Amino acid sequence: MEGIRRITNGNARTVSAEEAARLVKSGMWLDYACSVNQPDMFDAALAQRVGDLTDVNIRSCLTVRPRSVLEADSKGEHVRFHSWFFTGLDRRLHDAGLCHYIPLNLGEAPDYYRRFIDPVDIVVVKARPPDGDGLLNLGPTNMWIRAAVERARLVIVETASGLPHVYGEDNAIHVSEVDYVIEGDAAPPAELPNAPTSDVDRAVARLICAEVADGDCLQVGIGGMPNAVCSLLREAGVKDLGVHSEMLSDGLIELYQAGLVTGARKQIDVGKMTFTFSLGGRTLYQALDRNPDIQSRAVDYTNMPHIIMRNDNVVSINSTTQVDLQGQAASESDGHRHISGTGGQLQFVRGAYASKGGRSFICLPSTYEKNGVRKSRIVLDLTPGNIVTTPRTDVMYVVTEFGMANLKGRTVAERVRAMIGLAHPEFREDLERAAHAKRLIPRGVATSESRATGTATAPSASGVR
Repeated sequence: MEGIRRITNGNARTVSAEEAARLVKSGMWLDYACSVNQPDMFDAALAQRVGDLTDVNIRSCLTVRPRSVLEADSKGEHVRFHSWFFTGLDRRLHDAGLCHYIPLNLGEAPDYYRRFIDPVDIVVVKARPPDGDGLLNLGPTNMWIRAAVERARLVIVETASGLPHVYGEDNAIHVSEVDYVIEGDAAPPAELPNAPTSDVDRAVARLICAEVADGDCLQVGIGGMPNAVCSLLREAGVKDLGVHSEMLSDGLIELYQAGLVTGARKQIDVGKMTFTFSLGGRTLYQALDRNPDIQSRAVDYTNMPHIIMRNDNVVSINSTTQVDLQGQAASESDGHRHISGTGGQLQFVRGAYASKGGRSFICLPSTYEKNGVRKSRIVLDLTPGNIVTTPRTDVMYVVTEFGMANLKGRTVAERVRAMIGLAHPEFREDLERAAHAKRLIPRGVATSESRATGTATAPSASGVR
């Protein structure tokens, strides 16, 4: 393994979860790793004594199972939980005042631990039992776990033989870096159900799939639309696709199992699917296990633009929830209510742009429904409090079910006209009137063509090569 290795003073000691939980003292900062590698037995044991503690902070990400310690401290009097990226569970905790978001471009996380975060008092992480070389494989979640371990005062591993064994540099902790081991169980990792795919998702996916060619290198985000892209790509029959992605999803594995992902035309990690975390169903985890075609790398390798750009023809596909008429994409909050996180969206948008022949697609349905009323996701002004995830200067292609628009090199007026063309027809006239009132469109310049056809006036991705 590359990087700094944390060396303990002796061999890792095997303890019970209760003994490990007694190591926690008031005022400590704990790190629970991420996703399916969050500890369960330790968490349950800590919940049993949470009333004896004060001012304990836990840092984590992508919670996939309820946290016992938070259920035991339902008023947040003893523990504060912090997350780098929310799931639905984290969001509900946030709404109850029990979880707080930490802003982050995900690929910078290892550097945060090494430069900006005080040493973690205790890192607690799930990993596979040690192999013959003393390595405890991290399975589907690499992320920044290595950096957190390097900076920890104490490392506790809860073994989990149900995790798949996943190859990749630094996707393991050596037993010499571990202070205590909790012998865990063989329970399979938590599964993430796929969101249902709608007709709108498929309409957007068809537009994006038309722009994907043989040999392109894919990054696919989370959600119904990116999953729909993978489904339609299977039908399109493109071949020799590569994968360099933050998340390895069910959809990408299905493309691989269909023989459409070979990585043969990648410039780095040739022949490998490269990712930093994987979350999905049982078939996905089975495909990961000891598969030499798949490698998990630290998030500062998968997500940093200067690494992403080393592959040609990177195609980045991510969802958003709201875009204003100038192209600002707000993907992580609903006003002041935080719903997800910055994740890797901005870094992959920038990495794809810098890639030779690369393209990035930000996709969204044109509308949503609230209290039985249809509302536009294409807006003059973002909802007050909404966080801009991808600035207008970085957005390349925006896609709704009504078309695709390239915003690169476009004037404000051209952007506005293109975005109005992507909006639902019901809202175009009001958007045009508002844009004129704010002088975003010069007086006398109409957008009637966009209003009539539903097609964005800015160039599509066709001919991008």
